[in-house]
Amino acid sequence: MNETAHALGQARTLWGLVDRRAALTPDRPVLLQGGRTLTFGGLRDGSERVAAGLYAMGVRPGTVVAWQLPTRIETVLLTVALARLGAVQSPVIPFYRDREVGFALRESKAEFFAVPGVWRGFDYPGMAQRLGARGVFEAYDALPDGEPAALPAPPARTPARGAGSGPGADVRWIYWTSGTTSDPKGVLHTDRSLIAGGSCLAHSLHLSADDVGSIAFPFAHIGGPDYLVMLLLYGFPAVLFEHFALPGALAEYRRHGVTTAGGSTAFYSMFLAEQRKQPGEKLIPTLRLLAGGGAPKPPELYHAVVREMGCALTHGYGMTEVPMITMGSPDDTPENLATTEGRPPAGMEIRIVDGEVRLRGEAVCQGYLDAEPSAEVFDSEGFLRTGDLGRLTDSGHLVLTGRLKDVIIRKGENISAKEIEDLLHRHPAVGDAAVIGLPDPERGERVCAVVERTAEAEELTLDAVTAFLRGEGLSVHKLPEQLEVVDALPRNDTLRKVLKYRLRERYA
Repeated sequence: MNETAHALGQARTLWGLVDRRAALTPDRPVLLQGGRTLTFGGLRDGSERVAAGLYAMGVRPGTVVAWQLPTRIETVLLTVALARLGAVQSPVIPFYRDREVGFALRESKAEFFAVPGVWRGFDYPGMAQRLGARGVFEAYDALPDGEPAALPAPPARTPARGAGSGPGADVRWIYWTSGTTSDPKGVLHTDRSLIAGGSCLAHSLHLSADDVGSIAFPFAHIGGPDYLVMLLLYGFPAVLFEHFALPGALAEYRRHGVTTAGGSTAFYSMFLAEQRKQPGEKLIPTLRLLAGGGAPKPPELYHAVVREMGCALTHGYGMTEVPMITMGSPDDTPENLATTEGRPPAGMEIRIVDGEVRLRGEAVCQGYLDAEPSAEVFDSEGFLRTGDLGRLTDSGHLVLTGRLKDVIIRKGENISAKEIEDLLHRHPAVGDAAVIGLPDPERGERVCAVVERTAEAEELTLDAVTAFLRGEGLSVHKLPEQLEVVDALPRNDTLRKVLKYRLRERYA
């Protein structure tokens, strides 16, 4: 990290980071969307006007404001304005509907709720009305506005709240886990924990002020502030995508000369599929790096991207509770980039306990809104229990081997679903794969492989798949006993993670 970025990284609040960057490079662009450009100075000044408008509405330090908005310049202005006020933000993914949104509003005790109006055919104000949301206002293309002179000084700390009434001192963010197996959990973050996560990302990727980034995922995801912090530290812009789809988005990547793109494993696969439509001609001429995280990365996908797209690929490991844990670096070896999740930054402690990855450091959340899961997730030494299985290499790189809940127990033997998935990705007829355990009266669980077939592939059979896996050296007791071929694996709407619980429900 260069000296300027390091100095900026010492900011204790997101607003402090915005203010310092605006003072350094006020006229440099930070956000690009369509034909619109917002500079760092414009981000600071515009956010102060929005903060003044919110203040006039009654938003104060510690006020809980939920927002469910697409990835737009206005969304970033709103979130920075709330940071200027010291409000507690509860971002909600735009694709969530009544059940998840209602839960988030109730649990956070949100006093205001910002929505986009009718967006992509869905009536958000109508949903807010059904849910009895308080303080509903639209924030799609028009934001509250006021005179910054009326604002109080930026708060250094969030006022403490009464026990059981919501987040405590310094907590300014409530992010929601995906809730794929139960109700979502409200994860409590401070400005500093999000800055620490973004600093890790920025430091690992070796970016500079000459780069042009891209945010193609929902800004309401925990990756949103990660990326914003990176832009603020290094002073380069990013192209925002309100709705991401290929090949339609390619024109914007090319027009703005994007140098670094990505989001998650599913994004790598989408870019690679487009590249294969025009072999020999670089998909995005200026692209030099794909980067992301949020889901396992098969080694074969890494090699295919580097070989066919002619760019580097670095992958990291993060979660809602810890936005950035490890990250691959462009100067890592190809072996480490293909088979590991990178290394942790200074200040992130990783401990492996009975195979489980546990974490302690500045980027770790403060716990959950609900005290019960908070008590369960931290061990006696303050390490967060991730539920992920892994190991550290001699070089300090982290290798993830699966999930505690994703281990298939067949006849008393533990089988890693990820090991089989990585091998299946080597099969030329397999576009993507998910391996699950299904109840079995004789074995306890049986191994079921669910695969997406590539467009040109011939029919896949269980015998052919198991023969391939045998050839790859997979032990006989780990071979799938059931094969299901699908047009598309079920995924969530944020980083396109495969929803294995749906597969278990479908095939059990």
